[in-house]
Amino acid sequence: MRYCFGVDIGGTTVKMGLFEENGTIVDKWEITTDTSEEGKAILPNVAASIESKIGEHQLIREDIAGVGVGVPAPVTAEGVVNGSANLGWKYKEVKRELEELTGLRAQTGNDANVAALGEMWKGGGAGEKNMIMVTLGTGVGGGVIIDGKMLVGQNGAGGEIGHLCVNYEEADRCGCGNRGCLEQYASATGIVRLAKQKLGQEMRSTILNKEDVTAKDVFDAVKAGDEVAKEIATVFGRYLGYALANLAAVADPAVFVIGGGVSKAGEVLIPYIREPYMERAFFADKKVKFVLAELGNDAGICGAAKLVLDM
Repeated sequence: MRYCFGVDIGGTTVKMGLFEENGTIVDKWEITTDTSEEGKAILPNVAASIESKIGEHQLIREDIAGVGVGVPAPVTAEGVVNGSANLGWKYKEVKRELEELTGLRAQTGNDANVAALGEMWKGGGAGEKNMIMVTLGTGVGGGVIIDGKMLVGQNGAGGEIGHLCVNYEEADRCGCGNRGCLEQYASATGIVRLAKQKLGQEMRSTILNKEDVTAKDVFDAVKAGDEVAKEIATVFGRYLGYALANLAAVADPAVFVIGGGVSKAGEVLIPYIREPYMERAFFADKKVKFVLAELGNDAGICGAAKLVLDM
């Protein structure tokens, strides 16, 4: 039996898993992400935790395929990170350093791309080789899988779906510094922004409260039949659906997998995205499926494991 480790490094915790090569999770656990002193202890802590699990499970090193790692930053094909605000890293040779620390082969990728790989392998995109995952959380992340492989790009920034420009008239700036990014309308914070704009001028009665509205509130209100909430969801869906139609013209996916905190609203989301997508999609891209992500917090470690198994 061959094994591998999947590691998903986040700004607060590092999620880790030990996998059999068929994808079965043998063990999963978390350690705290130590971001002090520019995150210099993060990779040594990961290596120490892996070493501990090798001993605990009495693994033979020759049976371990390696370690896959997802990082919240662009990662080059060579495993280099040129800055991660969440971790404190400036320049970090993640692949080389982790291989030296563990004595195992390592493979690295951007966390959103790696999560997409996990969903392709064991989640909503299982059975497909061409897939786009959209993660709707505090921001909008994404991963593009083509022929079973992550789209990385020259600078490791492939799949940065949240920073497609979808509104050329927008005056407010996105967190990235540009204006009109998809993230400003389709993330959890973007949905709140749309809701507050709508509620600021709305005269009809609604169960939404402008002062403390959340993305969850909007979709709970949609489920309750609230017309104002439905109109907010329609604007959200139009921005996202049109953006996905543009992406499909480039990547021609078999499936869009919708994940992140906003996706917890459930199936109610899908028609709001699919209908505007179908309005604008190239004819050859209209057979695409829309599904919800299935792996939740395990997507990152599953994708990281797949990353190293594919080496």
